Amino acid sequence: MKFSTQTIHGGYQPGNGEPSQLPIAQSTTFKYDSTADVAALFDLSKAGFFYTRLGNPTTDAVERKLAALEGGVGAMLTSSGMAATLITILTIAKCGEHVISTSSIYGGTFNLFAVTLKRMGIEVTFIDQNADDATINAAFRDNTRLVFAETLANPALDLLDISRIARIAHEHGLPLAIDNTFPTPYLCRPIEFGADIVVHSTTKYLDGHGVQVGGAIVDSGKFNWSNGKFPEFTTPDPSYHGLVYVDAFHEAAFIVKARAQMMRDLGCSQTAQGAFYLNLGIETLPLRMERHSRNALEVARYLERHPKVQSVKYPGLESSPDHALAQKYLREGMCSGVLSLILKGGREAGVVFIDHLKLVRLEVHVAEVASCTLHPASSTHRQLTDEQLEAAGAPAGLVRLSVGIEDVEDILADLEQALSFA
Repeated sequence: MKFSTQTIHGGYQPGNGEPSQLPIAQSTTFKYDSTADVAALFDLSKAGFFYTRLGNPTTDAVERKLAALEGGVGAMLTSSGMAATLITILTIAKCGEHVISTSSIYGGTFNLFAVTLKRMGIEVTFIDQNADDATINAAFRDNTRLVFAETLANPALDLLDISRIARIAHEHGLPLAIDNTFPTPYLCRPIEFGADIVVHSTTKYLDGHGVQVGGAIVDSGKFNWSNGKFPEFTTPDPSYHGLVYVDAFHEAAFIVKARAQMMRDLGCSQTAQGAFYLNLGIETLPLRMERHSRNALEVARYLERHPKVQSVKYPGLESSPDHALAQKYLREGMCSGVLSLILKGGREAGVVFIDHLKLVRLEVHVAEVASCTLHPASSTHRQLTDEQLEAAGAPAGLVRLSVGIEDVEDILADLEQALSFA
């Protein structure tokens, strides 16, 4: 099936007399006839469900759909995007080991890496994704276990040269994990460009309507976990009956370990109801992403010409330094609906602008059907210093604007009247 068809029919196909819509398996547990049946499930030698924290028919259907959309061998839904990132890291790295991340990432992820992982004994080095190869290579250590980046950074809107960063990671025998939240698999499939693991905050465009917090991890199935750097995948797991993941699950070793070990122990699972909502959003993903991208490009061009705007960051603009990367990595150069701007009056003008918007909502959110805006320095990135804000690509005066799917003329009219006060 083509992509747009998969968004509707992937993961669940009703049989004769069965529900047309994906059923919600609203049950924590599942009944079996014998202890042998249950034992086979716990040994991971038989497919099935025994406890919704680890698997559920509804979540399983959406996971299979997402894996197909991203081009991976398997996926796992989580309770949030942050949970997806945390599980990804902890599946691969442990206390005393090291991770490399680009600095241009979501503020919450930056804090997870800089503060919380440090408390767990995992050190993270932040790099400039546009630095030369020699500079990036210098960040690697003997105990480095993975590289993390965002396809389209939130809120900096820096676009990653995926193939280049994947090449560098692979030269060191390490996987590249990419947060693909803003482009979604409709605009970009990072696995096709060398990424090994893809994570999402499904709360954003995949849901699209702001109704359910969630996350997802997709395993490409292409990384060689038997290269000598990852004994947790190639030696018996004492916490799971001595299971050796690469021997038992081959290309799906990572996603099975993430579920059988990390989801088992951390418990940050998605609900059947949440998966149902997510599935509804995914069904219209192609339509929405095209409208978001078309509206945002028109808004970005308008703002770029406005006398009160100092700068606009949107890779879809011909003037953007990332425009060529957008043409390479994003479907038809479409760049989603999120852009950032800095007004000539700085932080104060940005506050006045936001406070005078009428149609565009002030929300601690992004990437939904309604247009919304946010001042990251006073909200999502509030915990960062001015220096860290600059490093994350979100200077204090930056305003993030998520362009919705309303009539673009109404969006432009609201921006115009608000800018008159700034």
